[in-house]
Amino acid sequence: MRVLVSAMQGSLDADVSPVFGRCPVYVFVDSETMQFEAEPNPAMSAAGGAGIQAAQFAASKGAQAVLTGNVGPNAFNVLQAAGMTIYPVSGGTVRQAIEAYKSGKLQPVSGATSGMHGGMGGGMGGGMGRGMGRGMGGGMGMGRGMGAGAWSPPTTPPPTTGAKSAPEELSELKDVAQSLRQQLDEITKRIDDLEQKE
Repeated sequence: MRVLVSAMQGSLDADVSPVFGRCPVYVFVDSETMQFEAEPNPAMSAAGGAGIQAAQFAASKGAQAVLTGNVGPNAFNVLQAAGMTIYPVSGGTVRQAIEAYKSGKLQPVSGATSGMHGGMGGGMGGGMGRGMGRGMGGGMGMGRGMGAGAWSPPTTPPPTTGAKSAPEELSELKDVAQSLRQQLDEITKRIDDLEQKE
């Protein structure tokens, strides 16, 4: 089976990306032979609609299953419509994700695993844009990215107006908290990588 894994780099030993729509690289793996090909994500630095564009790209490449961190509702809908099954993966390498998939340790999701938000911008100069849509660096984030290389702290979600029930608000806040934790992990990892090169 042809499986797509969202990854930080283009190899079987690369870390799995915690995001789908704006991950740096997609690694397409034949789950039987472990032969793979890596393709840069053409939607990574899209101004908007990265999840949809990324999902369309995945479908055009013949992927039948997707192993990734979080996937937003737009990307989820396109992937599902294309007949792909989405399996959440938290951490590890591409190889480990494929092995977990083959051994039946991963369970498919029936809906998006993150809310509407911007994604990671491109690499060193691009920065990130997650959370409630306020971008950091080149991140899309509702059009409020701070430009390549700049950084601004994520903002807190706007106060509710009573239109949402407490469980809905709690669910959204948990999604934001998870998104921020992943963002912090990505930033910390990038800092470590840069410090090792000094």
